Amino acid sequence: MDFAYDARTEELRARLLAFMDEHVLPAEHVAEEQRAALASPWDTPAVVGELKAEARRQGLWNLFLPDAEYGAGLTNLQYAPLAEITGRSPHLAPTALNCAAPDTGNMEVLTQFGTDEQKKQWLEPLLAGEIRSAFAMTEPEVASSDATNITTHIRREGDEYVISGRKWYISGAMNPDCKVFIVMGKTDPDGADIRRQQSMVLVPRDTPGVEVRRAMRVYGYEDHSHGGHAEVVFDEARVPVTNLVGEEGGGFAIAQARLGPGRIHHCMRLIGMAERAIELMCRRAVERTAFGKPLAQQGVVQEWIADARVAVEQVRLLVLKTAWLMDTVGNKGAHTEIQAIKIATPRAVVDILDQAVQLHGAGGVSQDFPLAELWAAARTLRLADGPDEVHQRSLARRELKRYM
Repeated sequence: MDFAYDARTEELRARLLAFMDEHVLPAEHVAEEQRAALASPWDTPAVVGELKAEARRQGLWNLFLPDAEYGAGLTNLQYAPLAEITGRSPHLAPTALNCAAPDTGNMEVLTQFGTDEQKKQWLEPLLAGEIRSAFAMTEPEVASSDATNITTHIRREGDEYVISGRKWYISGAMNPDCKVFIVMGKTDPDGADIRRQQSMVLVPRDTPGVEVRRAMRVYGYEDHSHGGHAEVVFDEARVPVTNLVGEEGGGFAIAQARLGPGRIHHCMRLIGMAERAIELMCRRAVERTAFGKPLAQQGVVQEWIADARVAVEQVRLLVLKTAWLMDTVGNKGAHTEIQAIKIATPRAVVDILDQAVQLHGAGGVSQDFPLAELWAAARTLRLADGPDEVHQRSLARRELKRYM
């Protein structure tokens, strides 16, 4: 494995770093001020549209898609350091580059499994950044860490599918630009193979029977910048059978294909969040004085900063190795490493952010610094895309299998 980034990655990194410094970071406060003046907090501030237009103009658009027909054609290893950079402003930068979840995963699904008609109707406007989307899998009544538990029912009646069920924490669904859901439910709830009971269907937001009921909070935050995390009820919602994604019974496999790249994207953005936390820690440490000397001269603060640097370097190398394996042996071959980064990275970044909050005192939990909101986002990623314990269980069983 070559630890150096290739020429194209270095060139894109330089352009993206400049874009962040010149456009994204200065826009953070502008976006908040504009949002406060909007008729609805879920509407998109004007500055976001300006950032998207500038990103397209600079060729920093759809960088996440490895399919050159639709995206930048980058490998996982090439995209990983770019995703890290966007993690420095996770509530603004990914959206500006059209690289924000859940749209990224949905575009990947449509690229791989969508029909020509589905691509024209939904993928093309998503690629253009004209609409947003949501992925509806998690449910409140069951342990959704085991996706075979989902209870949303999708039954066929003639040329239509009828969807009934209740979902929650459906990211992006509060955004009025969210026009379509990819819904996972059971088309064969009594099937012998529990991993072939599920299917995915495309459900337009304006379909009768679809109710976006409320925004779910995350540690008190409604996460307006990401379009919220909604509770959504499907009450006998009807869509044409042509809205099936892939094949009946293929929903579980599609979900697994969707989550592999998503996990590495999350982990690289997390590292960017940690880098911003370290920067804020260092600035705070040299600017503040306590008990007669700068915080930077306090031994415990030096330990926090040193440990944070070590932790970031460790998880970055593990994530880059995982990206390299995904490119060379495929997602299945990199399964152990994908689970390892999903366990290790959020834990490490939560710890770093917690120490950064501590160093900032009351300011650390305030709205004057991004640390509290970053902590909430990082802590949530110990649950999203599978909780730590599910990945630990699977990884341990794979390790033990070699000795049994």
